[in-house]
Amino acid sequence: MQADPTVERIRKTRHKISEECGHDTKKLVEYYMRYQEKFPKRLIRKTKVALTVSS
Repeated sequence: MQADPTVERIRKTRHKISEECGHDTKKLVEYYMRYQEKFPKRLIRKTKVALTVSS
């Protein structure tokens, strides 16, 4: 199977970000939370779906 250049670029970027956070999970989550606050319009929000049960 051939490596997908886009997937490889994403993996390298994710690794670089993790490295910048010292591979610390807490710091990594904080980084992504700040990033989300910086670009709120880029987020995809799930819409709530109401489920009903019929008998």
